[in-house]
Amino acid sequence: MKKTKKEKKRLVLITFCIIGLLITLVSSVFKDWQEILDNNSQIKALTDEYNTLLSEEEKLKSDVTKLQDSEYVARYAKEKFMYSEDGDIIIRMY
Repeated sequence: MKKTKKEKKRLVLITFCIIGLLITLVSSVFKDWQEILDNNSQIKALTDEYNTLLSEEEKLKSDVTKLQDSEYVARYAKEKFMYSEDGDIIIRMY
């Protein structure tokens, strides 16, 4: 069975079309895969940042609770700013 020139041209054209489609599909899948990997790394970074912010929020809530206590505020002022009341003795220790 000999193939005519017309059949050979048609076969070559179909082969190039299939190769072109395969290249297009592979590049599209590669691009999508790259996006998925980038999104996964971004999710990990944002999760770490979220956890950091949650721990910071807990610390700040704790500070707010402590600062509502007048005894704590007085002790904090004495320690931090070397505030003293009458009769208190301040000793600096470095």
